[in-house]
Amino acid sequence: MPVLQRVPEYFLLSCLAFILCSPYMAAQTDASANKAGTQATSEERDGQHDFDFAFGNWKVHTRRLLHPLTGSNEWVEFDGTSVVRPIWEGRANTEEYEGKSLSGHADGLTVQTYSPTSHQWSIYWTNSKNGAFSLPPTVGKFTNGRGEFYDQEDFNGTKIFVRYLWLLPSADKPRWEQAFSADGGKTWETNYIVTYARVKQ
Repeated sequence: MPVLQRVPEYFLLSCLAFILCSPYMAAQTDASANKAGTQATSEERDGQHDFDFAFGNWKVHTRRLLHPLTGSNEWVEFDGTSVVRPIWEGRANTEEYEGKSLSGHADGLTVQTYSPTSHQWSIYWTNSKNGAFSLPPTVGKFTNGRGEFYDQEDFNGTKIFVRYLWLLPSADKPRWEQAFSADGGKTWETNYIVTYARVKQ
């Protein structure tokens, strides 16, 4: 049989082979995808010890912007002390702050808890004057030594985004900052800058 007359036969055989192999190829592709997904999930970073750097006693210096989101650049500064203690082997912690504020003496309490499911931290804050934790919590995580935490709150009748940043230039001098955004996170105005200095025991 001439070669040109046998082309349809080769074509039909090739199609048949492709059809028979397709389910196997699809199964292999699905298995590879599932394996990759499982591997990515299992390799997600465990951040339950990200706040270990904070345990201990600190001197705290605070700079506060008096009138956020008004265009004002009037800042005040005051000092205090802080004690951070671990809970649940570091998967949660408390920070007790004592110092000055615009109205005089101030006592504050921060509770931070880690979710092993979401791999994120939730930050709750209160003071002795109101005695109730701020809600919703500010939620986020650390990436490459930088902690970013967010929530949405009411501020003077307007919904804004709130961002907490933890920056770690050194183990004994971490810094915490708070910023507000009134435009959905496009721009941020920092209104708290809190620097820590470890008290050597």
